[in-house]
Amino acid sequence: MTSAQTSPPKSVGVLAHSAKTLDGGLPDLRKALTSYGFDNPPWYEVPKSRFIPEKAKQLLEENVDLVLVWGGDGTVQRAIDSFTGQNVTLGILPAGTANLFARNLEIPIDLEGAVKVALHGERRSLDIGKINGEHFGVMAGAGLDALMIDDADGTLKDTFGRVTYVWTGVKNVHKKPVTTTVRVDGKKWFRGPATCVLVANMGNVVGGVAAFPDASPDDGLLEIGVVTADSAVEWVRTLGRAAFGSAEDSPFVKIKTGRRFDISLKKPRPWEVDGGSRKKTKRLKVRVEPSAITVSVPTKEEG
Repeated sequence: MTSAQTSPPKSVGVLAHSAKTLDGGLPDLRKALTSYGFDNPPWYEVPKSRFIPEKAKQLLEENVDLVLVWGGDGTVQRAIDSFTGQNVTLGILPAGTANLFARNLEIPIDLEGAVKVALHGERRSLDIGKINGEHFGVMAGAGLDALMIDDADGTLKDTFGRVTYVWTGVKNVHKKPVTTTVRVDGKKWFRGPATCVLVANMGNVVGGVAAFPDASPDDGLLEIGVVTADSAVEWVRTLGRAAFGSAEDSPFVKIKTGRRFDISLKKPRPWEVDGGSRKKTKRLKVRVEPSAITVSVPTKEEG
């Protein structure tokens, strides 16, 4: 792990999804930054996460040291995709539904705590995954997880939160498996029917369950899991094992570690990246980019 406790940033910029909220909202963020001496930072709000890249480019042109990213995992993913490889630190202000990226890094899910970590935490260099041209911080995959996310539209998530994923999961659990081939670092590893293929950079990928307990975002590796469960009973057994940190012991799960994954599907399937749904595809090309981004995380005393 590469991390260092640094002096407070000289310049701060804000990149916010205006539809997301945390505690007192964006007005309280302005007050908090003023209390730390940042009275009028560059400030960009977007109504949808897809507008993040344009505003990120503007912040890069303003040469800020620290970008505060306000939003959920979709917003964070777009920010990661925009800032990977750039000389800037990200401070995550988790205002979304699941906040998996923040939770994996033990960033507080409250405004005061998150701002403190962003400004005064340790700067940690993290690996980033790249799938079909897009970067991700936590996970990406195809199959049941993507169908769940595709069905869980913004209105449902805003109203019912993470419970939405349970409901959409039940709706899609009877989907037929698809013949899938996976090559890991150039060698064929799996071929057969699968209902879900998930690539992880971090351990907790949904609902706080440590589906990949050995995953670490700073080891230069990614983990891939293939699920062959194709009935409600088999999925219950699989999720039960995952809940107790032993998903790989399930007869319906295969897990492998690597740097490159080439995934081929016999039929097009929707796929997802950090909780954001994407159009159907028959091919997923995944790579790890080691130490590609810097994020402010709690110090050892705080963590």
